[in-house]
Amino acid sequence: MPSPLIQILRANLADPIHARALVELLDEYASSREGGGTGLTDEVRAVLPGRIAERGRALIAWMDGVPAGLIIAFEGFSTFQAKPLLNLHDVIVSAPFRGQGLSKKLLFAAEDLARELGCCKLTLEVLEHNEIAQKAYRSVGYAGYELDPGLGRAMFWQRKL
Repeated sequence: MPSPLIQILRANLADPIHARALVELLDEYASSREGGGTGLTDEVRAVLPGRIAERGRALIAWMDGVPAGLIIAFEGFSTFQAKPLLNLHDVIVSAPFRGQGLSKKLLFAAEDLARELGCCKLTLEVLEHNEIAQKAYRSVGYAGYELDPGLGRAMFWQRKL
């Protein structure tokens, strides 16, 4: 059996095929335990591609023409280096395509994008017990954030509005 054709494309969210792929992949993730267990509402599904196009970037992995993975990223800024950074807000590999190295290919494509943008680093958040994702991130050089080991690792907090 021939190897599957894998393409990592920068999403054009004005293209309905790309927009639908983004929504479907993100909905799969949002519906999972790791994503909170609640799928996207119809309202979010309707506006999400346009909002991402305004504020962020998306990379879609296609395997034999089927949407298989996704990274949604937003540019931030490192005050300590006075340069942009790229935050990988969502990293998703659809369940049928896991275990084939797709997350690494997506992460390398995000790194290429960050270099083109002149970013000094990439950031992401990962759940404490999501060992599979952590293993993938470590394998390509990601590590917990700390300035001084004596002060501990940084924690990601939120306040809902």
